[in-house]
Amino acid sequence: MSSIPLTNRDQGTSDNIFSSSNPADTPRVEWYSGDYEGQLSVDVFQSKEDLVVVSTVAGVKQEDLEITLNNDVITIRGKRYQEKEVSPQDYFYQECYWGGFSRSIVLPVEVRPEKVQASLKNGVLTITMPKASKSRTVAVKVETEE
Repeated sequence: MSSIPLTNRDQGTSDNIFSSSNPADTPRVEWYSGDYEGQLSVDVFQSKEDLVVVSTVAGVKQEDLEITLNNDVITIRGKRYQEKEVSPQDYFYQECYWGGFSRSIVLPVEVRPEKVQASLKNGVLTITMPKASKSRTVAVKVETEE
């Protein structure tokens, strides 16, 4: 099991590569451009103590993953490289995504950023974030002063 370092950094925005024009009026254009990032699928769940994010990142090396936590948003960013170059006309199906990907998730509960851990095992990324202590309601006894 590998440990993924967590970094803090401000996240930028990416341009939308999709056109709003009528597809029937335009010639066929490749949907992919070098600036496009695929969206990563995730599961997010909680236990009593932790908030957990799980994602399949098969074929991604540890050094090609970046995880950032900025306030209440966690961002997972990475890149998957295709090992063998195949000519487009030689494909029968091409469904696997190769290239950069990212996913930003607004956290539903407050977490302790200094305790966040990430691991990569068998192509599954697991990020465990301990929940911050919940505020407790304490009854305060009012005393009468004389």
